[in-house]
Amino acid sequence: MSLITPDFGLIFWMTLIFAIVFFILAKFGFPIITGMVEKRNERITQSLQLAKEAEKRLDEIAVQQANLLEETRSEQNRLIQEAAHSRDTIIAQAHEQAQAEADKVMAHAREQIASDREAALKDIRAEVAAFSMEVAEKVIRKNLSDDAAQVELINSLVDELIESNKE
Repeated sequence: MSLITPDFGLIFWMTLIFAIVFFILAKFGFPIITGMVEKRNERITQSLQLAKEAEKRLDEIAVQQANLLEETRSEQNRLIQEAAHSRDTIIAQAHEQAQAEADKVMAHAREQIASDREAALKDIRAEVAAFSMEVAEKVIRKNLSDDAAQVELINSLVDELIESNKE
């Protein structure tokens, strides 16, 4: 018996054992192995499908995010424009109110100045009238016959007037 040329009995028993092992594997092993391969194949297919769905969902979320970001920016710009417009309106109103108040204060000051001026003129007129009456009274009391007496009287009256204004 040589290894290169086996005997008929050896070939028979090897073929019979091979057929039995093949039959056992075909009956019990191959269905389990093919079932596991099919399950693995299904799981891989399902995982690929879930990955595609997740990628699609991520793309949708990215689009939604971009839209939301654009809406937020436009809303931000709108609010900034509204705030600038409100600021300008408030500044204009404050300027108008300040101008109106300044005009009102100036008008009141002019009225007050005019009133004070009138009061001062009345006081001056009253003092001039009183002074004129005093001068006339003193002139009447004193008989002014010569020029030297008149000059002396005028000088004394001017001195009295200066002293009364100092007080």
